[in-house]
Amino acid sequence: MITVTLNGLTLAALYFIVASGFSLIFGLMRTVNMAHGSLYLIGAYVGFSVFDPLYAADATYHYAWFIALLAGVAAAAIAGIVMQVVFLGWMQGQELRQALVTIGLSIIIADQLLAIYGGNPFQFFAPDVLFGPTQLPAIGGYSTFRLFQIGVALAVGIGLWLLLNKTRLGIMVRAGVDDRAMLAACGVNVPLVSVAVFALGAGLAGLGGIVGATAQPVALGVDVNFLLTSLVVVIVGGMGSIGGTAIGAILIGVAEQWGQALFPTYSVILTFAIMVAVLAVRPQGILGKPL
Repeated sequence: MITVTLNGLTLAALYFIVASGFSLIFGLMRTVNMAHGSLYLIGAYVGFSVFDPLYAADATYHYAWFIALLAGVAAAAIAGIVMQVVFLGWMQGQELRQALVTIGLSIIIADQLLAIYGGNPFQFFAPDVLFGPTQLPAIGGYSTFRLFQIGVALAVGIGLWLLLNKTRLGIMVRAGVDDRAMLAACGVNVPLVSVAVFALGAGLAGLGGIVGATAQPVALGVDVNFLLTSLVVVIVGGMGSIGGTAIGAILIGVAEQWGQALFPTYSVILTFAIMVAVLAVRPQGILGKPL
């Protein structure tokens, strides 16, 4: 029971890392980005293309994983900036148009990744400091890297809370959600703020791609899974709420692991049952603002 619950929490940590970026883009900036899962893939694939030759040249090269991490996050952030500037920035408020454009982009990105890298799954090797088991009471050995996932998720959550509540950028983002026109009238470069937030959200998706591809093999197709999971997590937790995203990720991650342990054939139903139950009681999500 303890192990299954801990597995759910580590999975929830990964979901939170990816979904927090989606919450920034979709929940705060009101930009419908159905290519968020593709940003996850871009981070994973670009990171692996940097990691693989370094690791092949010297398996004791301890910094290969961290260099790949920086490369994957940067690639996803740059891809996000291109999406926002070229495609989405001038469609603000046109949700259906944004959804259709980003669905098309996700298909194009998946095809290009398939053409460049092929369809074989791959996985990172965790750095030595994070490799192997950690002894825990009542459990025994447990993956050190999975525990590291929880630490990364906590760092992301605290960092985003501080950014949104204690910095000038966070004040501008929250003001833009309430009244975008008034923020622009105050002299704030709203399009530039939108690009910065989109880049941050995309970078978090890339971070999730590196972390996720280290915990388990990744291949084309997981982008759809992470997009749907991010949608469910944000809907359950409440759009634009980092705390709500964390609660939603924990509920979905733990429920998914317990569902696979108790009734694996129907475990996916449990995830959507939680979403339906939350929407029936609180349509705005657990910590979302009233609609």
